[in-house]
Amino acid sequence: MNKLTMKSVDLTQVNIDKIAELFPNVITEARDKQGKIKRAIDFDLLRQELSDYIVEGEKERYQLTWPGKKEAILKANSSIDKTLRPVKEDSVDWDTTQNLYIEGDNLEVLKLLQESYLNKIKCIYIDPPYNTGKDFIYKDDFKEPMDEYLEESGQLDEVGNRLFQNTESNGRFHSDWLSMIYTRLKIARNLLKDDGVIFISVDENEVSNLKKVCDEIFGQSNFITTFMWKRKREISSDSKNVAIQGEYVLSYSKTDEFEFQAEPLSQDYINNSYNEPTKEYPDGKWRPVPITVSKGLSGGGYHYKIVTPGGKIHDRLWAYPESGYKRLLKEGRVYFGKDLNGVPQRVIYAHESKGQPTTNYWDNTSSNKEGKKEILNLFGDSFFDTPKPTALIERLLKLATKNGDLVLDFFSGSATTAHAVMQLNAEEKGNRRFLMVQLPEDINDTSEAYKAGYKNICEIGKERIRRAAKKIKEETGADIDYGFRVYRVDSSNMKDVYYTPDKLGQMNLDEMASNIKEDRTGEDLLIQVMLECGLELSLPMESKEIEGKIVHYVAGNSLIACFDDEVSETVIKKIAEDQPLRVVFRDSSFRDDSARINVEELFKLLSPSTEIQVL
Repeated sequence: MNKLTMKSVDLTQVNIDKIAELFPNVITEARDKQGKIKRAIDFDLLRQELSDYIVEGEKERYQLTWPGKKEAILKANSSIDKTLRPVKEDSVDWDTTQNLYIEGDNLEVLKLLQESYLNKIKCIYIDPPYNTGKDFIYKDDFKEPMDEYLEESGQLDEVGNRLFQNTESNGRFHSDWLSMIYTRLKIARNLLKDDGVIFISVDENEVSNLKKVCDEIFGQSNFITTFMWKRKREISSDSKNVAIQGEYVLSYSKTDEFEFQAEPLSQDYINNSYNEPTKEYPDGKWRPVPITVSKGLSGGGYHYKIVTPGGKIHDRLWAYPESGYKRLLKEGRVYFGKDLNGVPQRVIYAHESKGQPTTNYWDNTSSNKEGKKEILNLFGDSFFDTPKPTALIERLLKLATKNGDLVLDFFSGSATTAHAVMQLNAEEKGNRRFLMVQLPEDINDTSEAYKAGYKNICEIGKERIRRAAKKIKEETGADIDYGFRVYRVDSSNMKDVYYTPDKLGQMNLDEMASNIKEDRTGEDLLIQVMLECGLELSLPMESKEIEGKIVHYVAGNSLIACFDDEVSETVIKKIAEDQPLRVVFRDSSFRDDSARINVEELFKLLSPSTEIQVL
């Protein structure tokens, strides 16, 4: 039986394992903070393996660096012993929905999702703090004593002092922001599918730094474009007598497998480029397209003569074989000009077009003012100064996603992205799914949102999804997924002794009785096991009582778990008969070592392919 770690993935060790497969000679040993021997990399040897010349020390090179960058890399790769706990009372359609809303620090959440959502996200959209000198950013020093941190930051939130106001007087003004965004993007990249894409909203304060960070994390060759979005319609002097009307959306793909979908033809383009229907071409607005081939082009064409209805002969190279031309002629799809003697052209209709490439200048997409109106229409108050309009997110989703795709936003804020996903699904009868992540930041007790009864941003975000779902359903009647499961970041379900069994001898008998915290349920344990086993959090879950023991089923027989003490042989036989891919028990599920061995023998007999694991 394998013992579960009940921790997030240690990405450093994952990277070392990958390097070891290619260059086993660069693997060495080092001691960790607890004095234990771990595999490590001899970087001098690795540099030599990757060079066709003798490497002699560091050399200057083009790169973006800042105080704290190495620490940011270390934080991104380190594992955590946290978990997600289900919050059913805040959820909608728990049993059937495929959508997720997760409350907690997004760095921790991204780490917890590494196994379950590795290479599964099609599209990420985030709207992180812009580092204007007024907004709050995440401070990821989780080891700093509480009193020292509070004295330094003066900002407190519900989940352990994760925020501070990054003013321009801070000597690490840009460095703190870069460290914050770098760690999250580095981990988020792992979640993208190979044909996935990320969009990041940003303004002038950090756009240049953000592009350099993304060039490093995603690769400069995977930069797609910087969309310029006109977020304000009115002109007002914002900075140095310049009216700032625009923001940016940086876009990067994970690999070269990603392609944007074409956008529908704009009405202006149709009006300017297509003709009105006529008796000859009655099926809508149309335009003629040349079917001739230039003699200078390689690849040839088809040479034959065409006689027009007016009697003129055109002898040249054509893009279609003669049989293809005759088919177009029979279908009434050939245009010979007004005098019926022109060079024949193919007729295409506007409604047949596959669309046109998008532009990187978006001056005709909704503004922040529309974003505020959307909040106002749902709540009766705007609550947020600059929420993104759903139309902006919808346009990005239309370019990047198809039905069934999963969309992640780990700076969810007011949950505009979730709203946009539902709106687009209703319009297209689609089934895109959303995964929202938001820190439950406290709301100022003088704000209108607080007066309306909302204590943190997550409460507003969840309520917006509920209200938007109701509004969309009333307006469209679309039969789509309007629900979402809520999870919340919490400390591990396991006591410290689970992670440091060498200290067992120092504990009293009460502490030794169980390695699981007393306030945790079997469902709590199930979620943490799912995260480690790489199972999506939206999978169907069912609990059954078998001879007085609670047995949990995930996606049929993908995972079966029983966390009760002293599980009988008959219960174990019934579990084995379901042929689970994985089965998980607690150590205390077995009376003694002989019972444990008997379980292994039972599964070898009844379900030999089952992977057996224990807590």
